Amino acid sequence: MRLTKFTDLALRSVMRLAVSESGESPTTREVAEVMGVQHAHLAKAITRLQHLGVVEARRGRGGGLALTGLGRRASVGWLVRELEGGGEVVACDDDAPCPLRAACRLRGALREAQEAFYATLDALTVADLVASPAGPVLVALTGRRPE
Repeated sequence: MRLTKFTDLALRSVMRLAVSESGESPTTREVAEVMGVQHAHLAKAITRLQHLGVVEARRGRGGGLALTGLGRRASVGWLVRELEGGGEVVACDDDAPCPLRAACRLRGALREAQEAFYATLDALTVADLVASPAGPVLVALTGRRPE
């Protein structure tokens, strides 16, 4: 299974925000620059994360982005499911349905593999993602000295 670029960008944004110091609220533009991505792409991911209740965005002077309590506690599996949607790995029932779907064992095997993939991610939290060695690298990207 391969994650979409959108999900990858959203997860990296959450990781970046997870290492923010108390009171630090980077803007979407600042996070985009540090991550080397286009602001417009990141803005879409941040909007989705806001709708999920994972990120809080404040406008105006003193505004910026912050991870919510839910964002800090969230399982990576839940985040990926929400960002990727509930679709199956293979589309057997598209406009031109697969003629094998009534007797196919592939669909079930792929569904099982997908659930195993998510189950592995369910065991991880955002905090796990920013533990060493990733955390110090993320902190270095912010311009702060790693602790």
